[in-house]
Amino acid sequence: MSLKDKVLGAKADQDAGPQPEAGPVRPKSGMAEAIAGETKSFRSDLTPFLPSELIGGSIPQIPGMEEEAVWNAAAQASGTERVHYCYSVEGGRCWYLAIPSTALASNPDSWCPLAAALPGNSEFWDRQTVYLYEQEGMASALRWDPETGRMQVFIGAARTLLPRIQSMDANFVTINPDVATIVPWKNRALRTELLARSTARTLLLSGLSVCFLCIFLIMVQYAWTALLQRDLVSVRDASEKASNDLMINAYNALQSDTIKHMVKIQQLLDTLRTIEGTLVKYEVKGSSASWDALVPKSFTQGVGPVKGTIQPGMEADGRVRLKGN
Repeated sequence: MSLKDKVLGAKADQDAGPQPEAGPVRPKSGMAEAIAGETKSFRSDLTPFLPSELIGGSIPQIPGMEEEAVWNAAAQASGTERVHYCYSVEGGRCWYLAIPSTALASNPDSWCPLAAALPGNSEFWDRQTVYLYEQEGMASALRWDPETGRMQVFIGAARTLLPRIQSMDANFVTINPDVATIVPWKNRALRTELLARSTARTLLLSGLSVCFLCIFLIMVQYAWTALLQRDLVSVRDASEKASNDLMINAYNALQSDTIKHMVKIQQLLDTLRTIEGTLVKYEVKGSSASWDALVPKSFTQGVGPVKGTIQPGMEADGRVRLKGN
């Protein structure tokens, strides 16, 4: 929008009648201040202040790296990393103003009205206009060189600077801090410390939340344990039954007939050896046992434990099978 269009627009507003008075747009606290718990201490009513060490310039815009690039340029121009700066982005370039942080020793909660005239801000009209601001005998001017297009910042005593600036062939606009949108200073170190406080507070609150949750769960578990009525009768009966079954199984294992049968087999073997017989089978079923032996054909009477029934037929070696139980 050109200066002529803005003047015509302002005239049209005057012809339309009185408009409600609008104050400056004040900065608001952000997420970092809210997380750090510093919302109440955030200062939005900044006072206008014109520092005598003000510098300005422009650098190419690097998307996503604007603030880093502005801080680097301001630090190099000021000769110190402790700088306050503000900037705007317009036309592929970052336009910034900066001052050493020590310049705000007596005016910590302040802003520079000249920042409102940076391209893209509320008081900017066009680059053919010279923007003026005067305060307490000091005056400043912001203009663009018509030949190189570079932004120039002038600051000095009002009685010497204003006549020099007004002698230029250009349009002039005086910045009114009461209606301009406030552009607060930025400081990288202060921002880093704010983020550190936000992180520390987040970790503290998270730890406290986890502790309170654990305490609550422990209390619930304790109450559940104390109030829960236990019925251990069935558990006791099951334990006694399992113990009794185990004792019975152990007793039955001790009552095994293995030794008795081993003695019986040894007796059979000893007797069969005297009559040239051979034990070929000994089978135990439950509480009874049966056996088979090969004895000479002439064997018809029992001898000792070898008593049984001669089976019909003859084996391959000429002996007969004797079955007993």
